[in-house]
Amino acid sequence: MFDLTGRVALVTGGSRGIGREICTRLAEHGAAVAINYNKSKAEAEDLYRKITAAGGKAVTIQADVRVPEDTERLVEETVSQLGKLDILVNNAGFNRDTLILRMSLADWDEVMEMNLRAVFLCTKAALRPMMKGRWGRIVNIGSVSGIAGNAGQANYAAAKSGLVGFTRAVAREMGSRNITSNLVMPGLVITELTKDIRKEIVEGVKQRLMIDRMGTPTDVAACVVFFASEEGGYATGQVLSVDGGLGI
Repeated sequence: MFDLTGRVALVTGGSRGIGREICTRLAEHGAAVAINYNKSKAEAEDLYRKITAAGGKAVTIQADVRVPEDTERLVEETVSQLGKLDILVNNAGFNRDTLILRMSLADWDEVMEMNLRAVFLCTKAALRPMMKGRWGRIVNIGSVSGIAGNAGQANYAAAKSGLVGFTRAVAREMGSRNITSNLVMPGLVITELTKDIRKEIVEGVKQRLMIDRMGTPTDVAACVVFFASEEGGYATGQVLSVDGGLGI
């Protein structure tokens, strides 16, 4: 079940956190994986060694996914090194949290660039080889903030909310080409991105959960594997919350 043998996946921001676990799980299910990173070269190379040592196939590719020329090169190098591109996971992202009255235009623009514009750029570049291969899976990584909102995250919440409409628009455009588009929305998952969140905020989140534990990168990666698989091929335009009930 969920056999991805023969498939090629590209994961943006794949060297750390949730992206790292997604790369690992896709490789465990048989996919060859292109690990994208921007500055985290050492972490990307470490993950490459772990995947290949376990018998998987992987490459590392540096690219800033906010830059159009970089996204085009990223896809071209993936196809050149691994032969094709079947699965795109738009995972790269970051936050610049502050109350809206203190939020600068740079805070807004930087978060929009990474969390929304970059998804557009990578998806547009990836659709060409997917259409050529007549098969594709696009999985975007959002956030429960994109539905529920969150104080101090007006920029991040707006960008992640934008992914809902973008994901569904791509699903409508590409369904006839055998290309699906889905969105996974994690709740608070402790990674490098979130490890410095104040303890009282984390405790407040825990009290709102319906499942008595915090989310893990593995919880998110399992959903990505499903959407990337043949078994997930009839699901498109879907928004899947993986948040322990936080967003209800």
